[in-house]
Amino acid sequence: MVINKCGRIPVKRIYYLLGVLFLMNGCATVTLQDVTSTNRQNLLRLSMGMTKNEALNVMGTETKTAKVVLHQYGNWAETPIESMKINNPYRNEILRGKDNKTFEVLYYVTDVRKSDTNTSEDELTPLVFDNGKLIGWGWNFLNDNVQKYELRIR
Repeated sequence: MVINKCGRIPVKRIYYLLGVLFLMNGCATVTLQDVTSTNRQNLLRLSMGMTKNEALNVMGTETKTAKVVLHQYGNWAETPIESMKINNPYRNEILRGKDNKTFEVLYYVTDVRKSDTNTSEDELTPLVFDNGKLIGWGWNFLNDNVQKYELRIR
């Protein structure tokens, strides 16, 4: 660091450092696409039979604030950017079916179908647990078990 004769840092140097810090902060912006991409990559690290805690460690449990560029009227240049909080997992539920069979389902945001601040079912991927163990994930797996065990979904 350069210090002048008076033992002070020159003002130009301070402005330079503040500018660099400002730019670095802007580069650290998390977008909705970043969150979904990370969640999709984490799905590849899951294994059947993992405990719920192991799966949560792989998928993450943090809440992220993501920037969303809203696409309206076919014009990207004039669209606003909004923030949206994304919980990991996004939501969870207990499904009950015949013979008192229960599954716990955790849903993670893994897709962006429409660039907005609303999350629809088709933008989520379910992780299905039976007695605290991961038995599968994805809509096909969940739907097969819904039919097999006559599970009630809200």
